[in-house]
Amino acid sequence: MDTEKFNELEKKIYEEVKKVEDPELNISLTELGLVYEIQASEDGVAKIKMTLTSMGCPAGPYLKSEVISSVMKVEGVKDVEVEIVWSPKWDPRKMASEEAKMLLGILE
Repeated sequence: MDTEKFNELEKKIYEEVKKVEDPELNISLTELGLVYEIQASEDGVAKIKMTLTSMGCPAGPYLKSEVISSVMKVEGVKDVEVEIVWSPKWDPRKMASEEAKMLLGILE
């Protein structure tokens, strides 16, 4: 995710979302590459597009709730919309950070 183009509110949101970990893997959603997009409007509405490790991920509702809770902590955010998307399909070999790949045992 290219955070260089984020506005100040989006940067603050990203920092909070970084704290949310997958409960099974104990790795940040952002490090896993599960967060695809963060947008925040001037009126305080945050929109997050993210995916899950699989369509049947039992932690899906929990993760969505945790992302919403974390983003609502950010000063200036009035509402949060989290959309779970399936495209592009999550591929940890391409989307996870180098640190997450090591933790997952992905060797290239």
